[in-house]
Amino acid sequence: MTFIDVHTAYGYDDLPRLMSLMTGDEKHGPAATSTLDVLWVLYDRVLRVSPGAVDDVDRDRFLLSKGHGPMAYYAVLAAKGFFPESLLAGFGAYDSPLGHHPDRVLVPGVEISSGSLGHGLPLGVGSALGLRARGLSGAAVWVLIGDAELDEGSNHEAIAYAGAVGLERLHTVVVDNASASHVRPGGIAARFEAAGWSTATVDGRDHQALYEAYTAPHAGRPRAVVAQVEAKA
Repeated sequence: MTFIDVHTAYGYDDLPRLMSLMTGDEKHGPAATSTLDVLWVLYDRVLRVSPGAVDDVDRDRFLLSKGHGPMAYYAVLAAKGFFPESLLAGFGAYDSPLGHHPDRVLVPGVEISSGSLGHGLPLGVGSALGLRARGLSGAAVWVLIGDAELDEGSNHEAIAYAGAVGLERLHTVVVDNASASHVRPGGIAARFEAAGWSTATVDGRDHQALYEAYTAPHAGRPRAVVAQVEAKA
């Protein structure tokens, strides 16, 4: 099975044009643009998934918990061939599959329907546990959350549990645009470290730093990468 199509016709420089095709109200532009680079590096260099492998049991799973700003996600999926570019112009329209929150039933390549804060990481824990129970040790689970989602208690339960049971195939990317309501002593990474996670904090616009943080070994522990970007205006 081929998981990554290295012959895609689109590159990172095409993403601003693809995003510009999506117009209309309630775009949550800052929420979307804050995730653009972390998503691109994941789909371009890390995730073992492709349009032809969306149902393969051994594929990597990517769960966008930060689903209230999916424009960058849609642009990356279109760039990687999961659906045609022509769908982007209908974003948010009544008859478009590309809603203001992604729908796993309507959008090829989308693993979960999301947008309610605090749901993605618990679902990621369940996915990683399920893969472990089935003996699928090659498949990884990646969850992208926003720093404000850490205001939700469900995430802290998931963080504590994943560390305690050593969910090595679970990875979390926290996009930190300084929008959380509650300050954490020691920073975001310290919360994950206290629960036994392997962590890294990097510039969320630096593609090489992101790649190295994504691919660093973390035997026996889940991995959290805090991607710091410009503060939300």
